[in-house]
Amino acid sequence: MLGLNEAPPAYELTSDQSSDSSGMTFAFGGAGVFKVKTKKVPTLAAQVQTFKRLVNDGVISTHQLHHSVALIAISGNDYMSDSDFETGFYTSFDDLDTYIGNVATEILDNVAQLQMLGVRKVLVNNLHPIGCTPLHTSSNNYTTCDLLGNYGASVHNKYLKQMLDERDNVHILDLYSAFTDILNHAPGGGSDQSNDFDGKLTPCCESTDEGGFCGERSHSGKRLYDLCENPDKTFYWDQTHPTHAGWEAVMKALQQPLTEFLDEDYIA
Repeated sequence: MLGLNEAPPAYELTSDQSSDSSGMTFAFGGAGVFKVKTKKVPTLAAQVQTFKRLVNDGVISTHQLHHSVALIAISGNDYMSDSDFETGFYTSFDDLDTYIGNVATEILDNVAQLQMLGVRKVLVNNLHPIGCTPLHTSSNNYTTCDLLGNYGASVHNKYLKQMLDERDNVHILDLYSAFTDILNHAPGGGSDQSNDFDGKLTPCCESTDEGGFCGERSHSGKRLYDLCENPDKTFYWDQTHPTHAGWEAVMKALQQPLTEFLDEDYIA
């Protein structure tokens, strides 16, 4: 869609004082807008500061900025285990609502930072239906989504839309709708692509050891996980991530609004 065969190279793997013509990736797996206690990864703000330093040093040129699009991909680590959300003590729904609002505000602040630095267009994904991930559906034998998890994602997305709708040159990638249209179990419901998947809430790769993970092996090298026969027919790869086929279906649904946004004139 963007005219690239692969993602821009990672900042960590790029030599000092250089920037690839295709751009740069500052993201870290497991990161959030706030610190995740068990993972030593930079927050979203720290990643933006790294980008800012390269702009100020002239490593990333003004020409690049004026032909650029940034993607902020926050996928829910602020609401996972070991986050402030999980370890904090909240006495009411108002407290939870405030925390989710703080996450959305931090995303907004970083969007504003990127725009002030000269990035012409910014994409921000909203949260997918977290309650439909196998991490949440395993407790009911992968039959139904967890309503509370999806409610939390909906609140996050509501705040995000309210805040970002006021900004020009910003587009929300609606992962929630794209995922839901594929995962919808109602007879006759869901998108045409929904019919491409047999296993929608069941992971392709599943640990055989309670508390284990996909890809884990014993000390002797024995495989401690099972794999499905046809990942192209399964939406989720593991407890939280879609398969390649799953992501392809999601991006197909997002392609038209994404390309329309990128083709729009920049609003000065």
